[in-house]
Amino acid sequence: MIIHNTLGGEDQEFIPEHHGRVNMFVCGPTVYDDSHIGHARTNIFFDVMAKYLRARGYSVFYLQNITDIDDKIISRASDEGKKYSDISDYYFKKYLSVMKAMKIDSINYYARASLYVDEIQSQIKRMMDAGYAYETADGVYFHVRKFSDYGKLSGQNMDEIKSNARGTIREEKEDPEDFALWKKMKPGEPYWESPWGKGRPGWHIEDTAITEAYFGTKYDIHGGGSDLIFPHHEAEIAQMRSISGEKYLARYWIHTGMVNINSEKMSKSLKNFIKTADILQKYRPEVLRFAMVNSNYNSVIDYSEQLMEESKNSVERINILYRKLKEINATSGDYYIEGTEVMDKMNKIMDKNFDTRSLIRELLSFISDLNKNLDNMNQESAREAINVLDYIDSFLSILYSSSVNTDNIIELVLDIRNMARTDKNYKFSDYIRKKLQENDIYIEDNGDKTTWWSRS
Repeated sequence: MIIHNTLGGEDQEFIPEHHGRVNMFVCGPTVYDDSHIGHARTNIFFDVMAKYLRARGYSVFYLQNITDIDDKIISRASDEGKKYSDISDYYFKKYLSVMKAMKIDSINYYARASLYVDEIQSQIKRMMDAGYAYETADGVYFHVRKFSDYGKLSGQNMDEIKSNARGTIREEKEDPEDFALWKKMKPGEPYWESPWGKGRPGWHIEDTAITEAYFGTKYDIHGGGSDLIFPHHEAEIAQMRSISGEKYLARYWIHTGMVNINSEKMSKSLKNFIKTADILQKYRPEVLRFAMVNSNYNSVIDYSEQLMEESKNSVERINILYRKLKEINATSGDYYIEGTEVMDKMNKIMDKNFDTRSLIRELLSFISDLNKNLDNMNQESAREAINVLDYIDSFLSILYSSSVNTDNIIELVLDIRNMARTDKNYKFSDYIRKKLQENDIYIEDNGDKTTWWSRS
């Protein structure tokens, strides 16, 4: 298996720290607002990646942090006259709801930063003891220039790195590039007691404290959006390595590309900020997942209605065929596929840097070939094809989820319609077809058999 490692910018063979086991961390959101399409793109890809690694036999522990104490949360709480925890609790619950709606269920644990203040303070103390951090009147800062590898992940040297990468430059800093590890309390702000006075954690330190708590000083995969490479991920590396003495924090760094909206950068000021929940009001989660992985994960996606409609059509084709395959019970037929060979071919595609774009091309070609040969398939052939689609769905999650009760009700309605057709009551059978279609249930008659699918 080959992974493109942002650290060094090269394709590398994937060799986990521990044989057969993968420790994987992905940066989660700051819970002060609704999650948007950019979050969806990142979360869907890493969900696919974790599920694929498991499908290939790895034991994966997938950890995601939740930033639930931050300037943005405090600001919103102040604007709304609420406690910071009210804001973070509310948006964390909404985030979990959206993740569930997107069929993202590969994450083992969501770690809320506010629960790891002891671990955060421990790391800060060790950085100070090692000479990498210093205290000022307003906080504790990491001395960037003392860590010689700062900038290697983003491909910059210290002369290129711009000051004030995050937050306001404070006169107390020894250098403008230095970043806050601990922020001393301002009036009205939430705080924790610390050796440096009342205050709260900086942004970057939250993640390394969490990953050290679960994985130790180094682990296999660190993921996130490409906008986090600098300064956030650069800072994480500096923090952990300054006290661990290890050659790396994460062995492989994987970053997803940005999402543009109709060829423009997403921005609230441009009024093109799209919430994931709003998309899911119009499109099924399977359609959104398909749209987000039908491209190379590190490329820029241009989100548009055209993209979603094209994805909807493709997902419908796959699901319609899947249902038709389940209806095949013929014992004769000269078209046969070897499911294991097809899955091996698709694994080889995914093993090249999780190439979901090429995988989907191969999948759609497979679907087209099956559609052409449906009439020549027997039950055994259909089962082989179903096994392939079930395997692909085990990590892409693009087959429709439907409750058993709903399926049974639709089957009952179709039985009634078929009885009407048998009695040549075509007016009534056509009426049922029309009403089903009005509710996004489409049917196809093939002799005495009827296949249905949903477009909602």
